Amino acid sequence: MSTSQRRSARVSGRVARDQAEAVIVDQYTRLVLLAYLTLPHTLSRHRRVLVAHALVQRSLPGFRIARADHRVPGQRRSAPVPALTRTRASVVHAALAHDRRPRGWPGFLPSPRALRPMLPVVWGLKLFPRAGGGEEIALGQALSEVSAPARAAFVLLQLEGLSRSEVTELLTAADVPEPEQALIAARGLEATAGGATETLLRSREFDACSVQTRPTDLLRRRRRFRLAWLTAGITALCCAVLATTVGLSPSDEPTRTIDVQPAIDAAQLVHTPRDSWADTSRVDFTAWPARGSRVGDTGLVTRALATWTKPPSGTRVSVAKATSDEPPPGNTQLLYAGEVDGEAVVLFHDGRRVVRYVEPPSPLDPASLDITRSDEADVTTAASLVVSRKAGKVRYLTAPWIAEAQTRDLLTPNSPGRPLDVSDEGVTDAVPELPGKGSCDSLPVLQLRSSSKIVEKHAFLVADLGGLTPVHLSYTPLPGTGAPPRQPREATSTAALLSWARTACRLPEMRHSGVRAVNQWDFAEQDLPERGGDAVWSCTRAFTWRGPGDILVQFRTSKESATAPAKLVGQARSTASCSRFGQHIVASTPWTAGSGQHYLLAAGSREVTGIDVTGEVKASGKDRSLAVKAPADPDVTVRARMKDGETLDEVGSRP
Repeated sequence: MSTSQRRSARVSGRVARDQAEAVIVDQYTRLVLLAYLTLPHTLSRHRRVLVAHALVQRSLPGFRIARADHRVPGQRRSAPVPALTRTRASVVHAALAHDRRPRGWPGFLPSPRALRPMLPVVWGLKLFPRAGGGEEIALGQALSEVSAPARAAFVLLQLEGLSRSEVTELLTAADVPEPEQALIAARGLEATAGGATETLLRSREFDACSVQTRPTDLLRRRRRFRLAWLTAGITALCCAVLATTVGLSPSDEPTRTIDVQPAIDAAQLVHTPRDSWADTSRVDFTAWPARGSRVGDTGLVTRALATWTKPPSGTRVSVAKATSDEPPPGNTQLLYAGEVDGEAVVLFHDGRRVVRYVEPPSPLDPASLDITRSDEADVTTAASLVVSRKAGKVRYLTAPWIAEAQTRDLLTPNSPGRPLDVSDEGVTDAVPELPGKGSCDSLPVLQLRSSSKIVEKHAFLVADLGGLTPVHLSYTPLPGTGAPPRQPREATSTAALLSWARTACRLPEMRHSGVRAVNQWDFAEQDLPERGGDAVWSCTRAFTWRGPGDILVQFRTSKESATAPAKLVGQARSTASCSRFGQHIVASTPWTAGSGQHYLLAAGSREVTGIDVTGEVKASGKDRSLAVKAPADPDVTVRARMKDGETLDEVGSRP
């Protein structure tokens, strides 16, 4: 009798294992995708591909790595456990635990789990998924910025179609301490992917089962093969010692190697004399001297040039819109080489572009390369560069002609700037980044002042919008103030700061769009009906390095708070409006008086002599502004009459 029971148990276990194997084979691609996206993004793409396959294959019951089986979600002890549910839990648990280091384990070494050999093993080839488009890259970047449990929850919700409760139970089974937090973060990722989430997740950017291959370094591999039989015994002994050692000294840490020949030698780089900025009429990046504690570190500079020439696999590369990623030319200039926030940073300029190379302290972590346009930079747009961006903080490298640096909040126009410490090398203390979309509690910017050696009492504002070059902020005042028409000036006056305080909350929407400068033009002022106070119409124009510009037309009233965000009434992309090549503008908006009466308001710039309205409302005026009773949201066409007899259509489209 007892023998029969034992035989029955063995048969039951074999059937469960057979079912698990069938599930793994049938759902292999989806399980590998789940593991690939959950694994830490600090791994190279090659390593993530191999580890993802290994974790799925080792999720078969019987492997020690599958430790989540005893806590499969939503199952009673008497009920059979679905093989797919068990396998998902095992894969998620293993992926989350892959980079979990024991207490005291050195930070520059992979976790013991990462060091454990797992099939499949690939020799002589690098494997990585094919590159996707802009949407896939944006989603990949967003995934890298959230936790591994959030990535797992996102895939389970969007691709596997599990309910929130099922995902919560599965994450709990995978030893996630706060699964609800992971679900909240996963929901936040949906905004990045939009309605095409499943399509993006199934794209080739994340398909670890359809990969490209490239050889590893062939010459190095050949040398290593010749020496392998001589060093095999010593290597085995060293590995045994490493496995029992608590940590390594910095001198034992592996060093970075150069796999390609740089396009130019470090000795060919241009070094501008330290004081030439004070004796030149061209005050831009060409006047920057080479600064930093590691300017003489030929190895670091050579690695930076080699990475720029041909980025190694795993390098994080960011190239701004309409910017060439071609190798460094012969006239490349060294701007900076030094240590910032524990990382080695090198900055180059080649007349058209600025390039930043960042090298983490551990060779096991990937380097990064950022390339952006900088042609036609001037005393303001070449006044600073972002040298480090970490944990919501930014450090800038200021130009040699900057005599004073301050920070100020655009939302508190009546508060003075606060002094900002700058090192002898020109690196500032860390300051907060601008908030993302939807958050507008504070808008920190830099207020810089040029040395009197090049211009007297010249202070100006710059803001970080996600690129290497901070954006120059300027202001054009209302007509009739005695200022020349359409003449932007620095946004440091009281009127400029008050205007920017009402419209600055739109700045975060311009992040990562290659903006060079933003001008705030108050083009019209209008008395509101029924003693509603007065209103100011503004056109905010973003000038890009590549030429085209986008505009936002905004409307603010005196009855509102001095920092209340202005109303967006029009917008247009790739337009010349609100620039010296588009000097005239007319705009309109619905408005409701305190009595509840609805009006249509319209206003134009200084050359406008009259405004005509057709459609659901018909009206005509002989002034630069117009106010007429109208339905709550009328369908109208607004045109302006100009001094020269021409007509002008309303700018852009309403949001």
